[in-house]
Amino acid sequence: MRIETVEAILVDIPTTRAHHLSFGAVTEQNYVIVKVFAEGLVGIGEASTIGGPAWGEESTESIKAIIDTYLTPHLIGKDARQLNRLAVLMDTAVRGNRFAKAAIDMALHDLVARSRRVAVYDLLGGKVHDAIPVAWTLAAGDTARDIAEAEEMLQRRRHNIFKLKIGAREPAIDFAHVEKICKAVADRASIRVDVNQAWDELTAAKWIPRFAAAGVDLFEQPVPKWNHAALARLASGNACAIMADESVDTVQTAFELAKGRRRGQYQEGRGDRGSRRHRTLWRLHARNRGGHGGLRTGVRVDSGFQPGLRTVRASAAQGHDHGADHRAQGFQGVDSGRPRHRRGSG
Repeated sequence: MRIETVEAILVDIPTTRAHHLSFGAVTEQNYVIVKVFAEGLVGIGEASTIGGPAWGEESTESIKAIIDTYLTPHLIGKDARQLNRLAVLMDTAVRGNRFAKAAIDMALHDLVARSRRVAVYDLLGGKVHDAIPVAWTLAAGDTARDIAEAEEMLQRRRHNIFKLKIGAREPAIDFAHVEKICKAVADRASIRVDVNQAWDELTAAKWIPRFAAAGVDLFEQPVPKWNHAALARLASGNACAIMADESVDTVQTAFELAKGRRRGQYQEGRGDRGSRRHRTLWRLHARNRGGHGGLRTGVRVDSGFQPGLRTVRASAAQGHDHGADHRAQGFQGVDSGRPRHRRGSG
């Protein structure tokens, strides 16, 4: 099944409300939709970087450029069924740029699955669950509005896991905000917070116990991504789970973080979404845990195994889907990919 062409389309989708993170407010989500064509079939993948270079090293513009200029020429004419070989080929042709490679890898898996008339998870040994709970992100930045949004989700029985974005304001202000939300939902929901690297270790060490006492179950990436030692110390010194996100940019980093650890959670970097690397982590995760309940030690894996654009994250912490967050929060309107001038991401 020879690859005929690869198409990368830039898509901008406005949010129904501003999404406030530690590094700024996001009012538009940017995606790269990738299509791989072979023998009359089309496989679809995606890549997105919330906030663009303000969040990570890649932007949708750079992802498209890498795919068009440096990856596609190496893929044309190759057998799409050779998934591992093509992954190695991409790693050889281009260093880093994980989001670009992952979007193609996802599309290749989708293409091969379509050719066999099966779901992508069947290529990877079969699914484990028929459904998993997903988290809803509360990021309006206004306490009353976030509480009202949480109450709506609970009343509609859509979500009982909420992630709050903090770090843009002083810790005391964030604490007052989170504490009120924890009290409002009480025992009806699990509350997690994402600091997006905004704190140093001393700030995290001071405030994490207070947030935990207020009812927060999990802290995501409280310190800069390079400070692995701080993550280890915070995980061993606090009752709530500490999760690495931006810190985990390769499978090798994930294993380094997990080595010798007995606490905490780890989320594989989104740039490797849907790749062969996930199979290794997924199997390790399954062997080590034998299940997904509760907030216990484990490797948290962000997987993109399903056909099409839906990406589901199965995790030790009951699961979370950033893609579902963005879709559920009302992203509307898809750009057809027509040529135009674009603003810088972020």
